[in-house]
Amino acid sequence: MSFTYEYPRPALTVDCVVFGLDEDDLKVLLVQRAGEPFRGSWALPGGFVDMKETTDEAALRELEEETGVRNVYLEQLYTFSRVDRDPRERVVSVAYYALVKLSEHAVRAATDASDAAWFSVEEATKLAFDHDEIVATARERLRGKVRYQPIGFELLPEKFTLTQLQRLYEIVLDTGLDKRNFRKKILAMDLLRPLDEVEKGVAHRAARLYRFDQRRYKQLVKRGFNFEL
Repeated sequence: MSFTYEYPRPALTVDCVVFGLDEDDLKVLLVQRAGEPFRGSWALPGGFVDMKETTDEAALRELEEETGVRNVYLEQLYTFSRVDRDPRERVVSVAYYALVKLSEHAVRAATDASDAAWFSVEEATKLAFDHDEIVATARERLRGKVRYQPIGFELLPEKFTLTQLQRLYEIVLDTGLDKRNFRKKILAMDLLRPLDEVEKGVAHRAARLYRFDQRRYKQLVKRGFNFEL
């Protein structure tokens, strides 16, 4: 026996907010729309969910199809359902966000995107649909979560200096941090492993490199450890 719904159903889409970090700025990955609506406007990677896939699967597929970025961890952010958010029809979007290392993800436009590029979060305005709102929501989620989970390390290279780590938090939180207090607190957590390596190719005195110890973090969490900066 087959059943049908009596009521009209909205279309379902996914949108992906992918953050990256360079030396002085938080970046977001955008695509330029090749078709209507909003032809030529910049937007978040995303698209319609197929009938035989989950929203998680759709988000990963759309991100790879439109930008070439793959093998990233996407976390569900929020559902955006304003009635007039898409001029084509009634569309509900499940948004995701991810943190990536810029050097590991070269982007390229594909499918229905005419271009793909990294933009400063501050310059990611006047986007298609309600994507300004989605980016703002993701940024607030990042600011909150980076204080109580070590997700910020996903934005750094595998080997980093304490200065790079502090700068990461200053950029994400949009505030200055006291160097002495920051280093004292982060080192006291016993989550960083000092390496027998220093920076290369720098004009100033080369600083020691560190690595985040994921295994140690998991061990501490089992004992009740709370990451908080």
